[in-house]
Amino acid sequence: MPEAALQAALAPFGSSRMLPPEAYTSPDVFAWEQRNFFTGWQCAGFAADLAEPGAQRAEPVGSTSVLLVRGKDGALRGFANTCRHRGHEILPCGGATTRRSVVCPYHAWSYTLEGDLFAAPGYDGAFDFDAAQFPLRSLRVQEWHGYVFVDLSGQAPPLEEYLGALGDRLALHRPERLVVAARHTYVVQANWKTISENYQECYHCPEIHPELCAVSPPDSGENWYAPGAWVGGWMDIRPGMATMSLDGHSDGVLIPGLDEWASTRVDYLGVFPNLLVSTHPDYVMTHRMAPLGPNRTWVECAWSFPVEATSRPGFDPAYAVDFWDVTNKQDWAACESVQRGMESGLATAGPLSPQEDGVYQFVTMVARGYAGRPVHVKPEAQPV
Repeated sequence: MPEAALQAALAPFGSSRMLPPEAYTSPDVFAWEQRNFFTGWQCAGFAADLAEPGAQRAEPVGSTSVLLVRGKDGALRGFANTCRHRGHEILPCGGATTRRSVVCPYHAWSYTLEGDLFAAPGYDGAFDFDAAQFPLRSLRVQEWHGYVFVDLSGQAPPLEEYLGALGDRLALHRPERLVVAARHTYVVQANWKTISENYQECYHCPEIHPELCAVSPPDSGENWYAPGAWVGGWMDIRPGMATMSLDGHSDGVLIPGLDEWASTRVDYLGVFPNLLVSTHPDYVMTHRMAPLGPNRTWVECAWSFPVEATSRPGFDPAYAVDFWDVTNKQDWAACESVQRGMESGLATAGPLSPQEDGVYQFVTMVARGYAGRPVHVKPEAQPV
């Protein structure tokens, strides 16, 4: 990335510029991001999807997939999703199973839930073969507030240091005790950064989100500036509205333990590089991203509710799902238009409005990463 472009992005808020178009279109920049941004800590899904011993899932992470396995001891482990024999995937990406061992479907090499090879058909006595030399490749994983984080590099700082004060923002909603009741997946024809930038501002809301503006004032709230590799802020829910739905009603229940203020607002938290968490009074919505190319991003959107709601007969999450599916698709259309503009050959790095300080925080995080600095370490001076 040209030094002048980085300096322009890192200039004080009010005089800075966005990243240049090549940050969103260049295959070389994308490859660099895959090697540097998408090898450290990133979200790989929900711990509750691997609740029982023997549960196994293959989840997309960066440019690859990882195998997550719940052991007999209850510990969650992560492995490269590749057999030590000929490299066949243990599970297809997105696949899941529950069994007493990990078995490659190609030649039936079999591993314990701890990753040790214990069966390689046809190798008994045929060669000087030591099964102990061929365990599954172990990866660093950690459960955090119900999410699973993976560090492909094995060299990232401790997760608590990387996320900084984010845990304080999730403490009231306690997503680890919520139940995922619905999921949608999308493939957005846009760069992953454009999706995160769109998420961090409501400057665009009056133009493309009439449903959102009807239940949440687009000029409400403010952004925080706190330690860690995340950006976030809050917005009000209009008086008389219970939550973010097409008419402001809720078919769920208030998340237990919320204070009065948390019961009337939505927090929007962007965790670098691939997780967006929106906390509502009665549910938590999560967007998880995996970049597929400079101009394509896989997005899983999941909605989690208190067990007090999901255990009720006839509970239907559609009131939340339908609202955000409409809103998501409006955002995806905008992001895809931005991508086409970036690829036009005529775009230049534009300025940020006073309402885009969250975007500024995200862009400067990316720019610090491009400059070789740790993204989770923020300058002491904050945007004004």
